Amino acid sequence: MGKIKISGAEAVIRCLLAEGVDLVYGYPGGAIMPVYDELYKFQDQLHHVLVRHEQGATHAAQGYARATGKVGIAIATSGPGATNLVTGIADAQIDSTPMVCITGQVGKHLLGSDAFQETDIIGISTPVTKWNYQITEASEIPEIIAKAFYIARSGRPGPVLIDITKNAQFDELEFSYEKCTSIRSYVPVPKLKLDQVAAAAELINTAKKPFIVFGQGIILGQAEAEFKALVEKSGIPAAWTILGLSALPTDHPLNVGMLGMHGNYGPNLLTNECDVLIAFGMRFDDRVTGDLKTYAKQAKVIHFEIDPSEIDKNVKTEVAVLGDVKEALTALLPLIDQKSHESWHNEFKEKQKIEFESVIKEELNPTNDKGISMGETIEMINKHSKGDAIMVSDVGQHQMFACRYAKFNSTKSNITSGGLGTMGFALPAAIGAKMGRPDREVVAIIGDGGFQMTIQELGTIFQTKVPVKIVILNNEFLGMVRQWQQLFFDNRYASTKMINPNFVAIAEGYHIKAKKVTKREDLDAAVAEMMASKDSYFLEVMVEKENNVFPMIPTGASVSDIRLS
Repeated sequence: MGKIKISGAEAVIRCLLAEGVDLVYGYPGGAIMPVYDELYKFQDQLHHVLVRHEQGATHAAQGYARATGKVGIAIATSGPGATNLVTGIADAQIDSTPMVCITGQVGKHLLGSDAFQETDIIGISTPVTKWNYQITEASEIPEIIAKAFYIARSGRPGPVLIDITKNAQFDELEFSYEKCTSIRSYVPVPKLKLDQVAAAAELINTAKKPFIVFGQGIILGQAEAEFKALVEKSGIPAAWTILGLSALPTDHPLNVGMLGMHGNYGPNLLTNECDVLIAFGMRFDDRVTGDLKTYAKQAKVIHFEIDPSEIDKNVKTEVAVLGDVKEALTALLPLIDQKSHESWHNEFKEKQKIEFESVIKEELNPTNDKGISMGETIEMINKHSKGDAIMVSDVGQHQMFACRYAKFNSTKSNITSGGLGTMGFALPAAIGAKMGRPDREVVAIIGDGGFQMTIQELGTIFQTKVPVKIVILNNEFLGMVRQWQQLFFDNRYASTKMINPNFVAIAEGYHIKAKKVTKREDLDAAVAEMMASKDSYFLEVMVEKENNVFPMIPTGASVSDIRLS
């Protein structure tokens, strides 16, 4: 592109267009107004979605990024506008979501003067961004935004924040744009060492009880096909973290279920019985490992990972294979022997039978009269989605039920807040997911607590007409906290009972079709009506008040100490 003389604000828009951006989420204000003025002029090329709170912009951008694999964009003004982005930025950082946030800032001459709506967003966001930068001169804009996109999407993805002073938006520059393809001293993808791949293959081929655990790295690396081929050739049982869910179809015969605090009985218990543990694109966080002093001590651990800082951070590895997971799997696959490990698989099947009889059977087909269960509601959604929907869950009990029981046929179908555990995530994230993938049904699964944290984004749904399906599992409690209070604090339900408003009336106030289900016999028809709707739809399901999520590994306990009740 030849050089043209334009304002910094126009340069911002032209940079976004050059990066292929066609959708941004944001909220205008004084310090970012020049950029919004240019957005107005370019609205035929760049669609801006006005959210109702800046946090909603980041979560919507996250949902868009997670559903599409592209970079999500959020824009806000200075001061409170910028600080309201921080929760979503922190969420994106720990869950490796590519996002570029652009904030306005007071003029360069006012920096440090405590001017109106001035805050040090660079200092505030430094711990929770992959990179951030404050632009004070218009001439910096093209190079810095190019770097922002490169850093956000390359290697282990993450959020980047660019803060632009008002003078830099108004001032003119000779504009030309060149995409960034490398940065000195930044190595996003380590060079794959084939000797490490060979060492991994040897361990895998000689293992008697090998076990695969996989995370979101498979999805981020677009390595689903290679991973499936490895699992099928090796015959090794594979279990997922909640962010890895949907990388392998849930009904695949070698998919043995979910790891972690509320994961499946077999995968957790047998972690401490396998002889080789092969981890792909996951970080061994505390929710998966439990007590590290007892985690898989009998096993030789192989870790396939793109981020060197994750190697040996929590779990000591025998072999570490650093690099792009798709490239690593392509190199590994020819070296792997064809096997079935039938007797080892039977151990998982036996544990599955125990869990089914102790937990799953009653959860999916309740015989008590305490009310609709969360599990049967998720199962009813499965029935009508046929495993083809994207499910966006919030944080709490309903999240664990959704992750445990949702059925997925294809990748990028499970979107949730994993590492940060952000209540309020699901509603705006579902908006972003649906806008990113209008060809797919998007269902938000939310608790009555988390829903009220970003309930105002119903206004965004009303204004944009985005056809999101919203399911509120209402137990009139902060359910996960209440469960802990019941199990570990002698039933002292301190500040967890919710006195809720009329959610249906609120949804209808935003002109969203809404229905409330209180009886089991009405659930099937209500879910069918919701899924058949061409418009947005709000469904409130009154569920059992004191329904607990099991299995459960108490905090700090060993994965072998998993409780079924």
